[in-house]
This record gives sequence, C-alpha cells and structure tokens, in this order.
Amino acid sequence: MSELYQKYLKEGRPKLIKDLHLNNIMSAPRLEKVVINIGLGEALSNKKAIEAAIQQLKQISGQKPIATRARKDISTFKVRKGDIIGLKVTLRSQKMYDFIEKLVKIVLPRIRDFRGIPNNCFDNTGNYTLGLREQIVFPEIDYGMVDKVRGLEITLVTNTSSQEAKQLMEFLGFPFQKEKG
Repeated sequence: MSELYQKYLKEGRPKLIKDLHLNNIMSAPRLEKVVINIGLGEALSNKKAIEAAIQQLKQISGQKPIATRARKDISTFKVRKGDIIGLKVTLRSQKMYDFIEKLVKIVLPRIRDFRGIPNNCFDNTGNYTLGLREQIVFPEIDYGMVDKVRGLEITLVTNTSSQEAKQLMEFLGFPFQKEKG
C-alpha cells in the first residue's frame, strides 16, 4: 500500500469523520478515481501526434491510455465522427494514490510561478479538475523527446460534496491558494 493511502486510513479518515460529524465510516470522503485527459486537436492533421501523446501519457500514468473519439461531425473544426480527438487514462486504488503522491510532492512544485491550486475548480458533486499547461513538469518525460508541449487535465473524482472534498484534498497535501482579503 502506498504511504499516502496508509496515512489516509490511519489519520485522515478518522479526522474527517470527526470534523464532519459523520456516524458511519463508509460515509467518509474518499477518492474514487483519477482521470488524466489530453485533448489532441492537432491529431486531425498530424497522426504522429497521437503516438507521441500515447507514449507520454503512458509514461506519466504507468497505464496505456484509451482514445476518445468524436461522437458527431463538426464541420467548423473539420472533425468527422469517429476521429481521435483525445486520450484518457483512469487510475484507481494503488496507482491512483501513487500518482497523487507524485503530483503533490514532485510535479506541482516544479510548475513555474506556482502559488497553489485554485479553489474554484470544484463542480457540484465534489469533483476537482486541475489543468496543467505542459506535460514536461512530470519527471518521467524526457525533455529532449518532446515533440510539442501539450496541456492535460487531471480530474479527481470523490464520493462527496465540494466542501468535504476540499478538506479531503487538503489532508492529502494539495496546496490550495490562500483566500484574498
């Protein structure tokens, strides 16, 4: 088991149950999965971009990504139904906690001018989406092998509301921006 998951089980879950006045251990806030997504608009004209992005996402996540395809034709973007327009990876259990630990301790501190992650990226169901402008902040990516700097989105899916999810993420070590005022 990962160090972060053990810390969550021993310290985090009991603290969250107490702070949120919950009476059942199964109702404690927890992470369900992490989804990493890369949009590939350039894949329509450059088929090699797909292969490069697959390799990079595989290195970042430790898992082979699946292609997301267009559901319908969009003539303004020259997209046809079935075209590959992105890649995604879903991480659960052990790989998820290993990825989060790497994200918090290694990747986020490597971002230029980093002042914390925004507080306003929660949706109504407690999921948090973090966008990164460049994939080269991950230590697995060799800067010399990068053909193009691509952004990616990391979505943390929880089983709880946004306020409880924020407390969970703060416990896991996510550095939120300080409130102004």
